[in-house]
Amino acid sequence: MNAPSPLLSRERPEAARAWLMRLGETAVSAVHPDTLLPDRLPDPPAGRTLVVGAGKAAAAMAAALERAWQARHPEAPLSGLVVTRYGHGAECRHIEVLEASHPMPDDLSEQAARRMLEAVADLGEDDLVIALISGGGSALMTLPAPGIRLAEKQAINKALLRSGAPIREINTVRRHLSAIKGGRLAAAAHPARVLTWLISDVPGDEASLIASGPTLPDASTPAEALAILERHGIEISAAVRRQLQANSEAPHPEDPAFARDQSEILARARDALAAARAAAEDDGVEVRLLGDDLEGEARELGRAQGRMALAAQDGLTRPLVILSGGETSVTVKGDGRGGRNVEYLLGLFDTLEGAEGIHALAIDTDGIDGSEDNAGAVFGPACWARMRSLGLDPDAYLSRNDAYTFFEALDDLIMTGPTRTNVNDFRAILVLPRSS
Repeated sequence: MNAPSPLLSRERPEAARAWLMRLGETAVSAVHPDTLLPDRLPDPPAGRTLVVGAGKAAAAMAAALERAWQARHPEAPLSGLVVTRYGHGAECRHIEVLEASHPMPDDLSEQAARRMLEAVADLGEDDLVIALISGGGSALMTLPAPGIRLAEKQAINKALLRSGAPIREINTVRRHLSAIKGGRLAAAAHPARVLTWLISDVPGDEASLIASGPTLPDASTPAEALAILERHGIEISAAVRRQLQANSEAPHPEDPAFARDQSEILARARDALAAARAAAEDDGVEVRLLGDDLEGEARELGRAQGRMALAAQDGLTRPLVILSGGETSVTVKGDGRGGRNVEYLLGLFDTLEGAEGIHALAIDTDGIDGSEDNAGAVFGPACWARMRSLGLDPDAYLSRNDAYTFFEALDDLIMTGPTRTNVNDFRAILVLPRSS
């Protein structure tokens, strides 16, 4: 390990803040589609090559695929359509880019899903489907199962998001109320071969959970989905209950429709964390990696990691950065503005109480924390005194889930705009020695 940078000291708090910002940029750059696709292209099939996809990274993946395909296979036609979040589009010549709403689906989410099913419906065994799937695709490509209205899915989606349910449970419900998720898009494309490329935003990187697995078989059951809704006290209509009691399961892994299909996860949270770790160690900073799949209530994780940082400072002789990734949850009880990263940070901030030498950053790698316009936030010890001068009470802001407004008042929000990738949250706590 190199000697630590002399800039990382208590006497240079602005340098510590800038260092954390660069670390976050390094993490996001490591999982951008531009760095992932060029070396993975398949050979053109005897028939057509059709691209479909959904997610916050879908447009950037499509653009990177298109550029690489034209360079390697200039005589082979490529067409298709993908859907991404409003404002996350990218320039493509042959692949149509649609935009829809996230995290709540809208009419355009439904239209995009219908168009994809129509696009794959007439394919043959000599054709190839390349599916570009990333986090956010569940909302962006929404087609309710027969007998269920879009408004019902929207209401269930909203209730689940506010309940604090983990993403695994949310996506299990989504798959069993869908006409396109849970492998149904791939089944509709049969007998064409389906190659799925994924950027994972789910803890554990289970491929079938990413965007609720439109091209991957599903091992869960409708009964599991119904149990999740009941456990979280989510009200459902008679039509939804009938759907989940009718045993209308998604295609199973042994279904022959998937026999020739392949899938590969191109990037995940651990890749972003590995890039950040390498950069930190190059700067002489000790790294403690807590994992890439942390879940739980955002504010409680912040409090726990705050206590960890305080304990780690005892006896520390060189700068330490504590890194973690994953997807926390927020149980919404107030009417404030926020996202899981700023809520995590506010729990951490409240626990540290301005402890000298500890700085922290948390961002969503897609550039949007929840449904707000910030990626996350960053703070240092001086923010505690600034908070007091402004008369802010962190507990009051936490009580109404208003962490965005809190960090906005401190001028500590991070605004990146859409990054066009998504491996979920990146969190870094920089702990400096007590005497430096």
